[in-house]
Amino acid sequence: MSGRFTLEFWRDGDFYVGRLLEVPGVFSQGETLDELRENIQDAYDLMVTQERTPAPAGAEREPVELEV
Repeated sequence: MSGRFTLEFWRDGDFYVGRLLEVPGVFSQGETLDELRENIQDAYDLMVTQERTPAPAGAEREPVELEV
């Protein structure tokens, strides 16, 4: 499965630095744009699809309303 995202990037010294606008927290860098694209894919995979360890026994869940 694939999705379309917006990669925003800029130069910082010798590196390209970028982020996915639609997925907060997904940032990466690379020496070339191709490397940045590969690294952004890895960062996305780690942030969004990574399996999470189970919560401790007795952990509770509740709905929460946040201002956005």
